[in-house]
Amino acid sequence: MTNSPDLLAPSTAMGAVTLRVGDLDGMVAYYRDAVTLDVISRDGDSAVLGRGGVPALVLQHAPELTSPEPRAAGLFHTAILFDSEQALAAAVYSVASRFPQSFTGSSDHLVSKAFYFTDPEGNGVELYWDRDRSQWSWVHGQIEMSTLFLDPNVFLQQNLTDELVADPRVGSAGIGHVHLSVGDVPQARDFYVDKLGFEVTTAFGPSALFVSAGGYHHHMAMNVWNSRGAGRRQPALGLGQVEIVLPDADEVAAADERLRHHGLQTADDGRSVTVSDPWDNTIVLRPAAD
Repeated sequence: MTNSPDLLAPSTAMGAVTLRVGDLDGMVAYYRDAVTLDVISRDGDSAVLGRGGVPALVLQHAPELTSPEPRAAGLFHTAILFDSEQALAAAVYSVASRFPQSFTGSSDHLVSKAFYFTDPEGNGVELYWDRDRSQWSWVHGQIEMSTLFLDPNVFLQQNLTDELVADPRVGSAGIGHVHLSVGDVPQARDFYVDKLGFEVTTAFGPSALFVSAGGYHHHMAMNVWNSRGAGRRQPALGLGQVEIVLPDADEVAAADERLRHHGLQTADDGRSVTVSDPWDNTIVLRPAAD
């Protein structure tokens, strides 16, 4: 992976994901008590959750909105990355114990181990742990990922302790990647790769695309599995915005210039730059210092 003025900086990372929610108390309870994030702040109609004081989710109360159409573009899942298998096991056990009906599956992706859930308002949630990068395999410029069977009970038996059951908030956790439902993969590639500056890490024909900065397996992904042909989103519950964290203000300015060069309309508030993708998913670019 090369460093180029046409690419996002190698140290790019994902920031907080904002969800618009109908039941703020219920959603705070799910992500706090089950997913094991901490409430960093709560002010009126919004709550910020994360670990170590670093925001991962912003929940905004929007009771006037309704659920999105089943085949609409928007959020496929928010993926929360844990720093150890033990920390992941603690969170998985916590969610499965408190909201057992929300579990939807688990997979070994070669680069990671992942467990999937659906929150009380239908938003996809992935909890995962990365293998060391030395164990990842790249072939012809694409990372090898797969969907192998991962037995959740065996995983918990191997990694869960009584101490973790009693106190599941161990280690660090934050947004590792964000997976979107989009209407068209070539159009997604045009926006996220050719204009925004991610690099393709792997692609599954016309159905899914995985992109990253700095050689990560993926910071973002886009698929049409449920949303092929979807147009621009209508106001609804679910995804509010996705935050991408660049190393400094200069990198934010460079990304802004690149987007405007490609004819995209951006908004610069002096701190961050906001742009909408072709489906009206809001992307916010901000410097790490913030």
